[in-house]
Amino acid sequence: MSAVPGPSTLMDASPQRQRLARRRARIIRERLIELVLFFAALVSVFTTVGIVYILVKESVVFFEQVPIGKFLTDTQWTPLFDDAHFGIMVLLSGTLTSSAVALLIAIPLGTIIAIYLSEFAPFRLREIAKPFLELLGGVPTIVYGYFALLFVTPLLQRIYPDLPGFNLLSAGIVMGIMIIPYVSSISEDAMRAVPMSLREGSYAIGATRFQTAVKVVVPAAFSGIASAYILGISRAVGETMILAVAAGMQPNLTFNPLEPAATITAFIVQVALGDLPHGSVGYQTIFAAGLTLLLFTLICNIGGHLLRKSFREAY
Repeated sequence: MSAVPGPSTLMDASPQRQRLARRRARIIRERLIELVLFFAALVSVFTTVGIVYILVKESVVFFEQVPIGKFLTDTQWTPLFDDAHFGIMVLLSGTLTSSAVALLIAIPLGTIIAIYLSEFAPFRLREIAKPFLELLGGVPTIVYGYFALLFVTPLLQRIYPDLPGFNLLSAGIVMGIMIIPYVSSISEDAMRAVPMSLREGSYAIGATRFQTAVKVVVPAAFSGIASAYILGISRAVGETMILAVAAGMQPNLTFNPLEPAATITAFIVQVALGDLPHGSVGYQTIFAAGLTLLLFTLICNIGGHLLRKSFREAY
């Protein structure tokens, strides 16, 4: 004869079932959240893979008609002419020159601003200055382009009277001004993350605030500062509208910033908005140029990763 559970046993089992149900529901919610986060992470992966696939696929078609040796060594870029030439070095020279001018402006000024905001600026000044600095990074690049063309170029022509109306120098200077917020903001965040104990140890052995900032804080935060530099390089190499407006978009193999020239991004915009038929050799050049730009940016990112890794190991 089996024993019949009493009322107290049934009352004890009910809260236990409720706890098990709540635990099961919590586990299901956590699994759903993990699944959503996993698919969100895959979006960037699939986007990158899709971009690489399109560039490689279309570039293969281009290189079936244009030898890659000629693409890398030709000193003329006239893909839209009857006597077509496909020397990517012409566009790459303009990209490298304008980026170099921009980085010569952005990296020193951005680093100095970051050191000041992190180590010397009063709290109230930092809270006011940093939003204004980040607001500078939100200005549309087309506005920067016309600022370079209509303000910076006439200003430079007072110093260099022979400077043409379109040139890489004014475009590069304004690009550097545009990149400063990216470099300074990320660098300042990296310096603020340095433990206060390192600063206190430096002060304890008699170092000044400047010596502490330059010889202790900056080396300790250099992995983050290097990330800011790499972001600045990628931003400079990928800029389009400033160069399209102020640099002239004239294919010219030169490393002289006082001359007009075309860049890879400006050429892509010029062809993409033109009337060339899809599938033609002239139209396929934008994919070969885009692949070149992607490989150049990848090399910069790999170099930055190795630099950050070496400094993490050193400090």
